[in-house]
Amino acid sequence: MVRNHALTALCLLPLVSYAVSAEDTKTKPEFTASAELGFLYKTGNTKSADIKAGFNLKHEKDKWRSTVAFNILAKKLEKEDGTGKKEFETTDNKWDIQGQTNYTIGEAGKNYLYGNLAYEQDKFSGFESQSSFSGGWGRHWYETETSSFFADVGPGIKYDVTRATDTNSSSSSTNLIIQAQALYTHKFNDYVQFKQYFVARQATKSGENSAYKSETSVTAQLIDALQLKFALRIDYDTEVEAQYESTNTETSMTLIYSF
Repeated sequence: MVRNHALTALCLLPLVSYAVSAEDTKTKPEFTASAELGFLYKTGNTKSADIKAGFNLKHEKDKWRSTVAFNILAKKLEKEDGTGKKEFETTDNKWDIQGQTNYTIGEAGKNYLYGNLAYEQDKFSGFESQSSFSGGWGRHWYETETSSFFADVGPGIKYDVTRATDTNSSSSSTNLIIQAQALYTHKFNDYVQFKQYFVARQATKSGENSAYKSETSVTAQLIDALQLKFALRIDYDTEVEAQYESTNTETSMTLIYSF
């Protein structure tokens, strides 16, 4: 009987070894992507249509980590003109794209060098477009199975094109900036995650426009590849024309599909 058990164990040993080695060699895919979409159409006394969409792409290989994020928001509201005719009028229309590449340095793998490029257009802000480029140093300051905190800082250049008004024509400016950004994530459980992202593009000279952005979000897992996301985004510019607000907020609920 003992001999039979020993033979059985020897026969199973290669299968166990193969299962362990297969698990050890299993790696994450180099490319991951997600798309999000939110839509609201309202009828009744007031008609309106809102749409928010986004796309995120991530690539990781060896010491390199690159991300690209694209977002678009459009809003239309039914309004009545002087003749009593009702038609949809665009009340918000903006999109932005941001890309960043990190290169890990140091034996511990906590530090990295980065390059960041961002571009934004907003039809109803004081700027026709805002773009920036920066590069510098970052670090994984804190990382556990449930939480992480990344932050980086570096010098850069910001290019703004102002929107023409009744009193001023459109103008452009190129400014030196210091960019600092941070991302904190926390998993409450396997289904719910919290994220806080912040970026500051601080102009080096007084009187030049500095831009600050913050996004707070909570995502809830619905099925394997589908999530529900609640987000609050705040944009703040220090130098805007009197008819424009310095602070713009955006509250959204979208579905995210990962693939």
